[in-house]
Amino acid sequence: MAAFDPLTAVTDAFTSFLFGKTETTRLPVRTSTGQAQAVYLPTAAPGLGDSGVIIGREVYSGKGYIYDPFQLYGQQLPAPHWLVLGESGNGKSALEKTYVLRQLRFRDRQVVVLDAQGEDGVGEWNLIAEQMGITPIRLDPMAALDGGIRLNPLDPAITTTGQLALLRTIIEVAMGHGLDERAGFALKVAHSYVNETVTDRQPVLTDIVEQLRHPKQESAEAMNVALEDVRAWGLDVALVLDRLVDGDLRGMFDGPTTVGIDLDAPLIVFDLSHIDRNSIAMPILMAIVGVWLEHTWIRPDRKKRIFLVEEAWHIINSPFVAQLFQRLLKFGRRLGLSFVAVVHHLSDVVDGAAAKEAAAILKMASTRTIYAQKADEARATGQVLGLPRWAVEIIPTLSPGIAVWDVNGNVQVVKHLVTEMERPLVFTDRAMTESASSRSPLEDTLAEEFDAETESRAAAMERLARADETVA
Repeated sequence: MAAFDPLTAVTDAFTSFLFGKTETTRLPVRTSTGQAQAVYLPTAAPGLGDSGVIIGREVYSGKGYIYDPFQLYGQQLPAPHWLVLGESGNGKSALEKTYVLRQLRFRDRQVVVLDAQGEDGVGEWNLIAEQMGITPIRLDPMAALDGGIRLNPLDPAITTTGQLALLRTIIEVAMGHGLDERAGFALKVAHSYVNETVTDRQPVLTDIVEQLRHPKQESAEAMNVALEDVRAWGLDVALVLDRLVDGDLRGMFDGPTTVGIDLDAPLIVFDLSHIDRNSIAMPILMAIVGVWLEHTWIRPDRKKRIFLVEEAWHIINSPFVAQLFQRLLKFGRRLGLSFVAVVHHLSDVVDGAAAKEAAAILKMASTRTIYAQKADEARATGQVLGLPRWAVEIIPTLSPGIAVWDVNGNVQVVKHLVTEMERPLVFTDRAMTESASSRSPLEDTLAEEFDAETESRAAAMERLARADETVA
């Protein structure tokens, strides 16, 4: 037994007198989780506001998840561009298609899709285009020979500076290196001569090739060099452009732009599904379409435009095309352009030939959506994108249709919901289509609520748009 300490006893008595009893003994309390849940109040991450299109539901809180880069741009979102990552079969395609369909319910939206995927001999977006009464711009070398779609890099709708920049990009992509000063000079004088002399029709690539092979004396005299030197400088350039005139890409770019391409349609689909996605043809096509859109589609008319690119690593993996699109992203931000890049693996981009350009484009994407990936890929993705550790750990465990969303640091796990109206247009791959019996009554109820909410939100946004026009 401990010895009695008079000083300790006096101190405890004085403390109890001033502050009350210093220690209490509580009996244990037994209760149920249902009763104790009030002690731990429910918490959920803050949402992104209530303006925009509905994506689905936040997994942990069950709240509706609403996202729109045009509504968030400014304080919440420094750039409207979006990167979508994930392996095949996890829901990237369904997300892209429903996102576009929901955006097109607003009158001031316009979308261009570069469709590199193919199903049954047509692009993946063909069914959606048909339902909207739109004919896809199908770029196909074989079809082009029989009067198919053509896009002219020398179309007068493109500025003279844009034409020359596009020609340089095409040549640099095909050659795999930049043009030296002499080859660049030969191209410049040939382009200038063609624009000055061909006035009764659209200039075409054949005119440029002809001038490179047979330059005029005045072109040599302008720089005080021999005519043979100018011809030698432009020979490699002529051989590259000849591929678009008489090679495997013939028919698509060697004539006037096809009449009837409607750049005012709400949805424009470039069907690239007939092009070998692993050949040099794909980045050349991306370069031509990108510059053509930059100079003919993007206009300061208060419309909000979305440029969605499937298999986007074909763009970012080429330094010259990546530089072109990097400029497009910077330019488009002032005119209401949201660039959406869809990539299977981030390693396809950051380990490619255009790592520096890729890093710049990824930096512009303030929104990143990551579907299921293998653990190693998820760790690499998390490191590059700066994702929190908990998000990296759950990425390999995500079910199809569920993704990690990082919107300028606001990281949440979101389940994408598809309405009954959208389902036939979205799940075009039979292997990916759910059977009706696999859905629970709760999912049916959520889908009905989601349909109603989407319609209500579209109507509200329509009223706001009309009010803005009245004020303007």
